[in-house]
Amino acid sequence: MDAMNWHAVAPEIVLLCAALIVAMVDLWVTHPRRLPTYLLAQASLAVVAWLHLQRFDAGETVYAMQRMVVADPMGHLLAFFATLAAMVSLAYARPYAEQRDMLKGELITLNMLSLLGIQVMVSANNFLVVYLGLELMSLSLYALVALRRDHAPATEAAMKYFVLGALASGFLLYGLSMMYGATQSLDIGEVFKAIATGQINKAVLVLGVVFVVSGLAFKLGAVPFHMWIPDVYQGAPTAVTLLVAGAPKLAAFGITIRLLVEGMSGVAEDWQQMLIVLAVCSLVIGNLAAIAQSNLKRMLAYSTIGQMGFMLLGLTPTVVSGNTLSAANGYSSAMFYVLAYVFTTLGTFGVVMLLARSGFESEQIDDLKGLAKRSPWYAAVMAIFMFSLAGIPPTVGFYAKLAVLQALVSTNLASYIWLAVIAVLLSLVAAFYYLRVVKVMYFDEPTDMTPIGSTGEVRTLLSLNGVAILAFGLLPGGLMALCAQAIVKALGT
Repeated sequence: MDAMNWHAVAPEIVLLCAALIVAMVDLWVTHPRRLPTYLLAQASLAVVAWLHLQRFDAGETVYAMQRMVVADPMGHLLAFFATLAAMVSLAYARPYAEQRDMLKGELITLNMLSLLGIQVMVSANNFLVVYLGLELMSLSLYALVALRRDHAPATEAAMKYFVLGALASGFLLYGLSMMYGATQSLDIGEVFKAIATGQINKAVLVLGVVFVVSGLAFKLGAVPFHMWIPDVYQGAPTAVTLLVAGAPKLAAFGITIRLLVEGMSGVAEDWQQMLIVLAVCSLVIGNLAAIAQSNLKRMLAYSTIGQMGFMLLGLTPTVVSGNTLSAANGYSSAMFYVLAYVFTTLGTFGVVMLLARSGFESEQIDDLKGLAKRSPWYAAVMAIFMFSLAGIPPTVGFYAKLAVLQALVSTNLASYIWLAVIAVLLSLVAAFYYLRVVKVMYFDEPTDMTPIGSTGEVRTLLSLNGVAILAFGLLPGGLMALCAQAIVKALGT
């Protein structure tokens, strides 16, 4: 029993039990707004978040389940913010789902199971555990996208997501199997040691890396594995789009660090070049395609592709640059970037759902016309989110982009400096379509004067979300230090 270290996986056990209890309780709930189920789920998630925060403060790295799971500061920090994102997502989604008869136990339970998959992924130390967490998260998200069975676009989006997701999972699984064939181990730490010996089949290893990076690129939504994002974001109910766009990005970042950095840094020269190509292509295609969109959700989908491209730039300054600390600086900057992106995206889709009502989806950019006259406060909050995504000070998005650019430039290599220049130029392109939303809100005449109805909970959360985006932009040092601490302890640098 001691060898299992059950206490290291206590948050995951609590979350699994809570998801099962919520599912059972919902069978007996007669309240039309599912209030008991919702409150029980939020209370459970709060306990899970507290457990992860306590373990992060302890700063220990503990292995469990015969070293298949690692509970370290990076995993706990990512899991904490993923849990926080799940709680905020549920709060934003509740009024929207209630109006569309989606507020059922399945929505809440599947969200909790998806979160469980995320937490398994970020604490995985074994290829099988990585795949187990990935499939648990993915299958839950497939079901969530198809939850509104009477909505044809949602059903179509679910089919596309399922088929392409299965293909990407196959890529990742095939790559991991080739890694196992080359190194004779499923343990990420042992894979690293086997690569370091040099006594392996390099051709098989590199081919495995290609498939692994392809699978990871799909989960991140990087070009050319981005084709699912616009269709799923647009077709899924906005409440589910929020669940797909938020916490899963933290999981994708987590397994990218686990697999590529912790397990395969010995072949960094190979996957580093792939990440650079993925990053540049994502920045170019994502930002240019977003300009042509009139559908707000589709625009945000292409925006996500560009944002993930920018985040990938932070993963490219590896030990190839000859400076391990420079690499860790890049990884912590990328981690800060993905956290800033997730919580800005949560607020953005929160406003989109706020403007929707029964029988009307606020999905077009023109639906935001004159929002400043209808509700100056919500227009200001939405403007903050757009400024953050565009990287305009004093929002957290500005500092996140600046941190990644500093990590690139600090390598003192010409190729990385050119990458930074390209990223800056394409960020200017991105600013156009983000500021177009602000222009529509403040300078166009409203076409719909229907009062904006919102609950006190959503109104308060949106306000706090907007304030947090500004606060972390003005005082980013604390969060950046947490990210650096997590990365340094995870990598042992």
